[in-house]
Order: sequence, then structure tokens, then C-alpha cells
Amino acid sequence: MSALSGARVVVTGGAGFIGSHLVDELVERRGAARVTVVDSLVNGSRANLAQWSEDPRVHVVEADVRSDSALRTLEDADVVFHLACLGVRHSLHDPVTNHEVNATATLTLLERARLCDVRRLVHVSSSEVFGTAQHVPMDERHPTWPETVYGAAKLAGEAYARAAYRTHGFDVIVVRPFNTYGPRSHFEGDSGEVIPRTIVRNLCGLPALIYGDGRQTRDFMHVRDTARGLATLAECDAAVGRTVNFGSGREISIADLAEIVARATDKPGLRARHLQARPGDVRRLLVDDSLMRRLTGFSPAVAFEAGVADLVRWFRDRPVSPDEMLARIEDRNWVADGAAEADGVPA
Repeated sequence: MSALSGARVVVTGGAGFIGSHLVDELVERRGAARVTVVDSLVNGSRANLAQWSEDPRVHVVEADVRSDSALRTLEDADVVFHLACLGVRHSLHDPVTNHEVNATATLTLLERARLCDVRRLVHVSSSEVFGTAQHVPMDERHPTWPETVYGAAKLAGEAYARAAYRTHGFDVIVVRPFNTYGPRSHFEGDSGEVIPRTIVRNLCGLPALIYGDGRQTRDFMHVRDTARGLATLAECDAAVGRTVNFGSGREISIADLAEIVARATDKPGLRARHLQARPGDVRRLLVDDSLMRRLTGFSPAVAFEAGVADLVRWFRDRPVSPDEMLARIEDRNWVADGAAEADGVPA
């Protein structure tokens, strides 16, 4: 039986991309007694939780993670997964708010959870804390030199979580997922990610946009694997007090990604358009997940090409057309007026 079976769980950011898949994992496969989702719905959506709308096991509290109403949900929680955040591109145009949500709110949440006798808190950080890889693969001891306020704020949140464990003995696990993709991923606004944005453009007959030379690399893992990994780690007593990396262990360049997506969308002839590099863009990421495997036995199950094909099918099945989705993409989504077309020069 799952260690989460019968647990009362709070998921901050639970209506978001990764958070909603985690809710699915907790309810469908881990047998949680109740999952309370705390989400401001700035980036998340009730549509991501539509299958649970009539299920008494899932309760949604629409609240900013900084608010008292969000903190009150911790009063009878057994386990907390803290995913609520504002993203990396948001931090480029609004760094102060980004820090308040990603760092200060994490400290406040940790203190309230500890005082409410929460049994365990999983703090979901990001590979962005590392900045560009200084060596690969990247284990937990890799230097942390974040490129953006987002990465810095996530690193501060990690430090607060580790301090709660070391100072008070609070059961905290810090986890650093690398890049996640899959159904419900964001293509719109400053949350828009490269894979869904590229799929939407290709479905409209437009080429991928690559910022820079395309040789920058990422370590992509399917969201179902990410959700399963988070739940698995939460059940691992040996992980308490640890900081754990996890990802696929496969390095993929953005140029190769554009070709994989073009083939999956039946547009193999589309050639990516190169624009000026984005500010604060990490150059290289590749996980060393040996600690995760050693602690939990976890390994990802979804191969990248199969996952991309699955995501293309998901986008094709959306009730809105690719053209309607394209209208919601901001090319320069790291600036306040990102709706304007990117004005870079060929790389």
C-alpha cells in the first residue's frame, strides 16, 4: 500500500501543469484521502482538474500562496507538496514579485507547516538553480550559479527548506526536476515553454523559433514521470533532509528538438527561424539522477519521441484551433510587451 494512502495532502500550484498531474497521481494511484489544491489560477486552470470537479476527494482553494487563506489549508494536512511559483521568464520583467512568490512565500509556508505539525513537506525546486552546467552530468553537488531571479529565488526557497530541517528537524525533502513537458503544458504568456510553443507553431504551418544558435541543451522528462517521481520521493523516508535531482538523463539540443517536433507534426520540411538569444538563458543541462535512483529505484518510463508524439495528439484534440492558440503566444514572453513579434536577427 502507498505511504500516501489515506493521507490528507495539500498541493500548492495544484491547478498548474505539473501540479494537476500530481493530483492525478495522488488520487488515482496513491490513494490519498483528500487533496486540497491551493492555486491563484494566474497560471493554473480549473480545466486542468476537470476530471475531479465532482469528486469530494479533491477540493480547490483559489488563493495566492502568500495569503492567509492559503496558509489555513495547512492546519489539518499530513503532507504538503509545494509547487506554487512564478516562472523564469516572469522573473525577467517582474523580479520583485517573482522573488516574493518563489522565495518569501516558501519561507512563510514552511514556518506555518511546521507549526501546524505537517508530517512532511516536499519542496519542488528547479534545475534553474544551477545556471549553465559547468560539468555534466549534474549531480546535487554541482555549483549553483543561477542565471535569473527565478533561479535565485528557487535556490533561496531550497535554503529555507533545508534550514527548517536542520534547525527544527522538520521533515522536508527538496527536489529539483529538470525540464518537464507533456499534456497541459503552457504555450501562452510568460509561462509558454519551447515544446508546446513549437507544436502550436508547426500545426499552423509556421517554423519553430529558436533564440540563439540552437545548440543550448535541456534534459526533458514527461510530466507523468515527473508526477510519479514526486510522489515516490515523498514516500521515501531516506530522502528526508536531502536535496535530490531528477530528470531523464538524456541531453537534447533545441535545434534537434525543433526537428523532432516538425516530424511529429508531419511538417518535416519546416526549418527553424533563429532569433537573438534570450537574456538569462541557461546554456546546458543534463541530470545525474543516481541519488534519486538509489533512494527510490525510480526511472522514467516515457521515451522523448513517444512523449512528443503524445503531446502533438493532445494539442490536435484541443477544442480550440491551432490558430486560436497561436494568437495567445507571445514571441518575446520575457518582456512586458511580449505580444509583439520577436525582432531579433538571424543567429
